[in-house]
Amino acid sequence: MKFVDEAYIDIAAGDGGTGCVSFRHEKYKEFGGPNGGDGGRGGHVFAVADPNLNTLVDFRYSRRHEAKRGQHGMGSDMFGAAGDDVTLKMPVGTIMSDAETGEVLFELLKPGEVVTIAKGGDGGFGNMRFKSAINRAPRQKTPGWPGDKLSLKLELKVLADVGLLGMPNAGKSTLIAAISNARPKIADYPFTTLHPNLGVVRVGPEQSFVVADVPGLIEGASEGAGLGHLFLRHLQRTRLLLHIVDVAPFDEGVDPVAQAKAIVAELKKYDAGLYNKPRWVVLNKLDMVPTDKREAVVKDFVKRFKYKGPVFEISALTREGCEPLIKSIFQHIKAQQIQEQEPVYIDPRFTEATPE
Repeated sequence: MKFVDEAYIDIAAGDGGTGCVSFRHEKYKEFGGPNGGDGGRGGHVFAVADPNLNTLVDFRYSRRHEAKRGQHGMGSDMFGAAGDDVTLKMPVGTIMSDAETGEVLFELLKPGEVVTIAKGGDGGFGNMRFKSAINRAPRQKTPGWPGDKLSLKLELKVLADVGLLGMPNAGKSTLIAAISNARPKIADYPFTTLHPNLGVVRVGPEQSFVVADVPGLIEGASEGAGLGHLFLRHLQRTRLLLHIVDVAPFDEGVDPVAQAKAIVAELKKYDAGLYNKPRWVVLNKLDMVPTDKREAVVKDFVKRFKYKGPVFEISALTREGCEPLIKSIFQHIKAQQIQEQEPVYIDPRFTEATPE
């Protein structure tokens, strides 16, 4: 399936039905009176977060979504039926904003969450609504109210706990395939990954987290070079970034430290919030470095990179060092989740008095 993370759609809720002007006409009923019913409500347009979807491709080719109008009122005190509602299924993490102003209107952040995008118009009043002591035979009615109409921009930001960051061919796809259930395409040429991949990492019973792999960044990405800048938005909701560095590049003239600094610089240019997220360095492909030289290579990188945060040494291909990395990530995420939880208010009236 083609990965699409941006789309524009037009939404129209149903108009309300028109009220009816009618009078009772029955044999031997001299004073029948008005019996025109109200029009029905127009259909609403809802959006629901479907965890089974991971792309907006359905909305790229189907732009117009319109609910049915309400049925008109009828005689014999019959009200019009409400118009059929429309429910649009969208991936979790979809942001809906006004296409003209850019104002964010709705966000779908939880699986199964439902929001009302556009409300249908109320039905018009029939003439039975206008009956009074001095107006026994009203002939007034009102038209239905129009439904809401919107032009929306849909933007998908995948929901993941951990985001993988790095140059093309740094081993991000190999890592996510080694530690999760994701099976991305892996090859020995740049930009093998063309769209984000999500993988669930299982740490233990009822212990897991989600990892997002995005196409690699290159220098000048913030100005549009390469593919990675198109998908950096998917890292904005992560709790932790893993900066994957290839310490054994094929080209001996490539300096891993210079590449790592270029990635950090592009990240800072793109979004300060993304730059300030917790970021760990993961030195990959250590299986390509002789055992007696690994310690010197790692020390040289950390010294020249001037990095003081956590550093992990792994080989995604052989899974060497992956288990400690996974456990550290889970502990970090769990600690953040505990901090984000709202404190439970305890009414002091119901707490047991402590003895003096």
